[in-house]
Amino acid sequence: MRRAGGGAVPRLRHGPVGVEPYLTRDHRVVLYDLVCAGSVNPDHFDFGRYNGLDAYVDDLLSILDALSIPRCALVGHSVSAMIVILASIRRPELFAKLVLIGCSPCFLNDGDYRGGFEVEEVQEVFDAMSANYSAWATGYAPLAVGADVPEAVQEFSRTLFNIRPDISLHVCRSVFRTDLRGVLWAW
Repeated sequence: MRRAGGGAVPRLRHGPVGVEPYLTRDHRVVLYDLVCAGSVNPDHFDFGRYNGLDAYVDDLLSILDALSIPRCALVGHSVSAMIVILASIRRPELFAKLVLIGCSPCFLNDGDYRGGFEVEEVQEVFDAMSANYSAWATGYAPLAVGADVPEAVQEFSRTLFNIRPDISLHVCRSVFRTDLRGVLWAW
């Protein structure tokens, strides 16, 4: 975790690449990586604890409490945006604004619901990750980020290669098993 900038207190979650310089001009920004990120010592990753999103929500709220941040704006991308939403449901008084980019309560298609991926497609990803993580990461980065932004592809590739393959596969399986539609619809 690190701090940058001055002013109000928005929080920037793990991802998206390249927005930090725009926020630090006018805001105090606290950045942290999820425990599954390659920048974090893999010995801290508990496969049992991080089997869903609740532990990540606990981590986020613990950081806000430890830094005595009473209220903030928070940016979240993809599954991190879902973590942000869950944290705001649990402790709404902490969040003045949420900026959510590319999130989905369920990433799998289900009947009329379009989460983005078919079960078979996701299984192919898991198989590719298991068979040859390095080849998978090399091919996946430009698809995920967009090959027309070489700096972002390079940064995302570096991130993928820094994550231990067994942790990456565990997290991907956990994310694709997550279905928060009932939580959000009830809220």
